[in-house]
Order: sequence, then structure tokens, then C-alpha cells
Amino acid sequence: MITRRSLILAGGAALLLPAALRAQSPEIGTAARPLKIGVTAGPHAQVMEKVRDIAAKDGLVIRIIEFTDYIQPNMALASGDLDANSFQTQPFLDQQVQDRGLKIVSVAKTLTFPMGIYSKRVKSVDALPQGGRIAIPNDPTQGGRGLMLFAKAGVLKLPPNADVSVTVADIVENPKRLRILELEAAQLPRALDDVDAAAINTNYAITAGLQPTRDAIAIEGADSPHANRIVVRQGDEDKPWVKKLVSAYQNDEVKAFVAQTFSGSVIPGF
Repeated sequence: MITRRSLILAGGAALLLPAALRAQSPEIGTAARPLKIGVTAGPHAQVMEKVRDIAAKDGLVIRIIEFTDYIQPNMALASGDLDANSFQTQPFLDQQVQDRGLKIVSVAKTLTFPMGIYSKRVKSVDALPQGGRIAIPNDPTQGGRGLMLFAKAGVLKLPPNADVSVTVADIVENPKRLRILELEAAQLPRALDDVDAAAINTNYAITAGLQPTRDAIAIEGADSPHANRIVVRQGDEDKPWVKKLVSAYQNDEVKAFVAQTFSGSVIPGF
């Protein structure tokens, strides 16, 4: 006979079951449950491989997952498919959080990848032809960053208070009547055959065989505010695995690896 007391006890057992199952779940960062970190292909992935080796000495097991765009790593993090990602600047993160309502936060600085302007047709920005075509990334903040770099080089004029949210529509002066193409960031190196110049993020430039300090006809300075970040979901900021990950990344071995591998084109931001 099913009594009210038996129903209450059964209900209590049902409530306790999920907690018991959770207690049995493997800890994040172990061999049974590796820490899943999203990165973009190229330098971010290369550096994270070094970080993975350092973290292993502290008992933290990392699985690296590569992406070829800037949107999916944040969506995958927010949905729980990743535990962290490492590929984006703070302005880009802020824009993504605002536009998409993502509950993700920065926990540490990683590297600065100065954006550069590259060309196969001209040797300087001043030599861009009247009516020429230039290309910038088509995503928020990175496109604005590209416009600001062209403006700093003197071929465009933007509003005095312009920041990375600036768009093509905000251009105040374009004396050479340059036509501006907005393309996927990863496609910009391949677009150099078809445009007069392009503003390319360093991670994609290096992947395409371009050396920023050698090949760029204009480049952001060391004072660039665009340091990349390690990002996690809100609520995970103080987890032990986050502290281990940050410690492994902000490490002298990583600094030495970056200096040796990228010859000054990538700058540690820590």
C-alpha cells in the first residue's frame, strides 16, 4: 500500500539522487574530465600547447579545441561545451556579451597580437591608389580596430572620440575614395591578391606565413590596448582549475616560448 509517508520518502530520495550523481562526476581538469579550452587556429593554439605541458606538471589535464572564427568559441563556452577559451580581446568580449547576452567573463591577460596592414601591391600606406580597395575584418570591434589603424596611418579620418565600435558609416574623410570591404578575419590573408591592402590580425597573418614586424606596411604599437584574455563562464572565476590555468599561462616558460617562436610579433600581456 502506498502511503503519504512513502511518497514523501520517495520524493526525498529523488531529490537526493541528482546530488549523488553530481558527487560522482569527475573533477574538471582530470584525465577522466579534461579541461576543454577553445582557441583559434595558429598562434593561440601553439601557445596553448605549451601551456598544456606546463599545466600537466601541476596535475591539470587540458584538451585543446581549435576554431576558425571568433564567434563559435564564445557560443560553445556559454553553452557549456567548453570550460574556457583563449583568443579574444577585452573590447571584443565586451561587445559579444552586450550583443548576445553571454554570461562569460575575463579572468586573465594572455598575449597582445598587434594588428597590421599588409599589401602585395604597395610598399607603404601612402602609396595606396585613388579609388583603391582595402579590407578589414567584418566582426564587431575588430573591424573598428582595422579602421582605426588605417586612420592612424593617415588614409582615413574618424571622429575624434572613435573607439573599436567605429564603423565604415562613421568615417569623416576618405580623400582617396578608398572602397572598404568587410570580410571574415580568417579570409583576409587570401584576399591580399584581390585588394590593395588589408588590416589583418596577427594570429591569421602568421598562419598565412606573414611576419608582422617584417611584412606589415603599418602596425599597432606596443601600447595597443588589445591584450587577449582567458575567458570562463560567470561563477567559475574562483574555481581551483582556473587558478591553475592562469598560473600555467602567465609563466616565464611561456614568455620564453613566445619570444623564441614569434620573434617579437607577439607580446606577452602579463
